[in-house]
Amino acid sequence: MPQAGKVYLVGAGPGHPELLTVKAAELIKAGDVIVYDRLILEEVLALSRPSAERIYMGKPLGKHDSRQDEVNELLVSKAREGRIVVRLKGGDPFVFGRGGEEAEYLAAHGIPFEVIPGVCSALSAPLSASIPVTHREIASSVAIVTGHNANGTAGRIDWNALAKIDTLVFLMGVHNVGKIANKLIAAGRAGDTPVAIVQMAFWPGERTLVATLATVADACKRAEIEPPATLIIGEVVRVREKLLDGARDLDRTRDSVMPDLVTAAD
Repeated sequence: MPQAGKVYLVGAGPGHPELLTVKAAELIKAGDVIVYDRLILEEVLALSRPSAERIYMGKPLGKHDSRQDEVNELLVSKAREGRIVVRLKGGDPFVFGRGGEEAEYLAAHGIPFEVIPGVCSALSAPLSASIPVTHREIASSVAIVTGHNANGTAGRIDWNALAKIDTLVFLMGVHNVGKIANKLIAAGRAGDTPVAIVQMAFWPGERTLVATLATVADACKRAEIEPPATLIIGEVVRVREKLLDGARDLDRTRDSVMPDLVTAAD
């Protein structure tokens, strides 16, 4: 039985309820309070007890910092009520999910906590589109990058170094896809490098767009790609065509309707 007066930072994986870890599912079922983000499907929340308190704490674009302060304070207050608090986050809590910040805040306030890993979207979204992020013959390195800092003002992204890595996976990069492409090309990456964007991986409405580094920004605009979406850059994208016939056991639809696959011409 989970410990009362404790916060569990739980990774919900890419969204599909069948891709939860066993531990994550157990905690959702046992939690007194479920604090969840925007990228949590109702089918996952449905695992919680009817008596559980569900609190939505998704972050609107541009208001992440102020909203995060609210999340931190909420987790502390609910745990101090002696309740089992499940902080449910898409993907893995410690991969661009601010789980590290929340864990630090809980530790600083003397709140017991535990982190439950989840299937990271940086790896599962490409897989959902039949793209391996590594491949023995064409890709021996992979980097996971946040798209939020693509404007380079923070100075944390070394574009020259990234341009040399076989596979690049950008999370939260839809709105900056043009800047990302331009900076990589300026750093020496070929404009004809294949690119894929997977929108809503493992969700109803999943779509995949394929383009090149030089054309991806215009292709995204034409296809009206919106978050959540994962950007994959590298030769591994070409492998997708060989794997598309693979069986897909996971039902990613509602009412048995699948959207058409979107493929942009180079």
